[in-house]
Amino acid sequence: MPFSPNNGDFTFVSSTEAQELSGTIAAPDIQVNMSSDSGKDPYATAFLRQRGYGWLLEVEEEDSEESKPLLEELDIDLKDIYYKIRCVLMPMPSLGYNRQVVRDNPDFWGPLAVVLLFSMISIYGQFRLAVCKLWKRFLEQRRLFNEVVSWIITIWIFGSLTIFLLARVLGGEVSYGQVLGVIGYSLLPLIVVAPLLVVIGSFQLISTLTKLFGVFWAAYSAASLLVGDEFKTKKPLLIYPIFLLYIYFLSLYTGV
Repeated sequence: MPFSPNNGDFTFVSSTEAQELSGTIAAPDIQVNMSSDSGKDPYATAFLRQRGYGWLLEVEEEDSEESKPLLEELDIDLKDIYYKIRCVLMPMPSLGYNRQVVRDNPDFWGPLAVVLLFSMISIYGQFRLAVCKLWKRFLEQRRLFNEVVSWIITIWIFGSLTIFLLARVLGGEVSYGQVLGVIGYSLLPLIVVAPLLVVIGSFQLISTLTKLFGVFWAAYSAASLLVGDEFKTKKPLLIYPIFLLYIYFLSLYTGV
């Protein structure tokens, strides 16, 4: 019989005995970890989770929502503002504009931009009366900027509040936001008239008529939107203070 020593797990057999041997090799049991922690050290992962620090391994999901544009975030619709500007500048019903959108769909940024633009124009109108020396002009410009802008915005806010309270007392169904928007947008005619006053300022009669035209234009644009049929015979009680408000706005530009 041939020598067949044993060496641990290996057994040496003869060639004759090898012909009678048969069997299979079992594949090792391998588990594939497809979790999000597959790329990490499994021992470190298990250690952190056992100690209650598993949140350190969490990965925040990226926000799938696209960031909104700045104008949309601020609720600014440039097309809507442009349409409202045309409705105010061309208040004739025959032109076919749906002018009630200025009142029924009020916004804040459009009227605020119009008021600030009128403030800039008013600063120029006031600045023409200032002293022409360089240093005094600089100081006067700073003072006028602070006073005129803040005062015009104050008159816009509290003047609109006065018109709103008067309209409610007279039975009108309007909100303060609607009045604020209409009064602000209706400053556009005065902005259009202001550059003309610079050109024709030396002609006293023509300048006065232009000022009156601008005030009537602005007052008509505002009154036609705010003074509805619900006021009936009380319309003059609301039209008159609107007219006075725009006269005061014009005086802030002319300095008179």
